[in-house]
Amino acid sequence: MADAATWSSKLNIWVTGAGSGIGEALVRRLIAEGHFVIISGRNRAPLLAIQQAAPTRVKVLDCDVGNDQSMVSAASDLQEITDQLDLVIACAGTCEYDEGLTLDIDSYRRVFDANFFGLVNTLRASLPLLGGSRAPVFVAVGSLSSVIGFPRAEAYGASKAAVDYFTQAVRADTSLTSLRTVLVRPGFIDTPLTRKNDFDMPFLMAPEKAAERILSGIKAGRHTIDFPRRLSWPLRLLRFFSPVWFRLIAPRMTRIQKLRKA
Repeated sequence: MADAATWSSKLNIWVTGAGSGIGEALVRRLIAEGHFVIISGRNRAPLLAIQQAAPTRVKVLDCDVGNDQSMVSAASDLQEITDQLDLVIACAGTCEYDEGLTLDIDSYRRVFDANFFGLVNTLRASLPLLGGSRAPVFVAVGSLSSVIGFPRAEAYGASKAAVDYFTQAVRADTSLTSLRTVLVRPGFIDTPLTRKNDFDMPFLMAPEKAAERILSGIKAGRHTIDFPRRLSWPLRLLRFFSPVWFRLIAPRMTRIQKLRKA
């Protein structure tokens, strides 16, 4: 997938979380390039609207990546749509913050079901079809929040850290095969999810710009795509010098002044 010759041909691509945000922006760019794109999301209406851009080259696959039974059905439906996938981009995800360190188990499970187990389900459904491609690529969209611990982001950040490790482990396990895994870790992107945030989001990026960065990195043959650099490099540095983060920066960000009594 890294060479220009491969991308000059028309590819079979599956994108999850395609109804909005980065997923939608990616799909619209891929449609414009002339590829055959299968799109998935929990809400059918926006997917049908996207399909109107190229009805013969865009197929809607109804599924909820975080629902195991839904993905069993999706895997079967996927094989009826195509006998080969060249590229899968797992964009589906959600975010719930832990206000006051309540450790609400239901909230954590919802986040992990969508962000981590949804990724596992997506790979499981697509792997048999990726095996038929000459140079298949599986892309997992994580987050720069996994680089270092952020206040209130225990569930979200942990789920994205799991995405990081899972993707790296799959890369190791498939190192003797043609499959290329790609880990994408964006910063703050202007999406319906981030618009709910009640804090400053430095270097906020439009989803169209994020899609451009992701596709450029995939085409260049990269295994890790972090952006924007103005955010990724400082976070990496702070992880290396973690005492600076936990002593000087995190105390200014947290909203917890004292622990709850039993």
